Amino acid sequence: MQIDLNADLGEDCGDDAALLEHVSSANIACGWHAGSSDTMLQVVRMALRRGVAIGAHPSFPDRENFGRREMQLPPDAVRAGVLYQLGALDAIVRAEGGEMRHVKPHGALYNQAARDPALAAALARAIRDFNPRLRVIGLAGSGFLAACRAEGLDTRREVFADRGYRADGSLVPRGAPGALLDSAEAVLAQVSDMALRQRVIAVSGESVPLRADSICLHGDGPHAAAFAARLRGHLEALGIRIAAD
Repeated sequence: MQIDLNADLGEDCGDDAALLEHVSSANIACGWHAGSSDTMLQVVRMALRRGVAIGAHPSFPDRENFGRREMQLPPDAVRAGVLYQLGALDAIVRAEGGEMRHVKPHGALYNQAARDPALAAALARAIRDFNPRLRVIGLAGSGFLAACRAEGLDTRREVFADRGYRADGSLVPRGAPGALLDSAEAVLAQVSDMALRQRVIAVSGESVPLRADSICLHGDGPHAAAFAARLRGHLEALGIRIAAD
């Protein structure tokens, strides 16, 4: 059995170098919610040295709110913004001798596209137009991944190690009770359920079917790198190989 372990990096809020020792995919901020050209270059170089798959982490143009404010943008604006961000990171990756492998939207763009068919379609078409060979990482069971598959894109179903889920398979909104799991033991138990039993226990108690290709590990806490090592060791002890492909 194999699973991808990914982290959102280049956001100037964590120890990227330490996290890159344990993950198999890096989603690099493209400057609109966090990061900069210098940050992108630094993280790309570190990821290439470690053989970690590099992907773009585009967002709404919302640096003030870290990309977490929902927006209603016309399809052309979504397309232009996504192309702009993918192009910026791709140029740096290519100049460093690497290849961009995937795309994972950030924050409000990610969550809104999961339930907004028009936004999902515009985002999927933008990724296809940029490079139809890119994999797309998105919320397991979401409309966004369905839109990407309709465009012929290769998708990866993402689950979250430390986030609470609702009975419909969506994430509990940040700030709401149960949005974040409160202990390392709870996170490891949830990851085991996701990886081995293809399910998650919702905050309301229901068992929700959930297929996982990639597990997201948030890297902005003070002990994120240490927990990344523990999580990877836990998965490997279950007989699961950590790899992006």
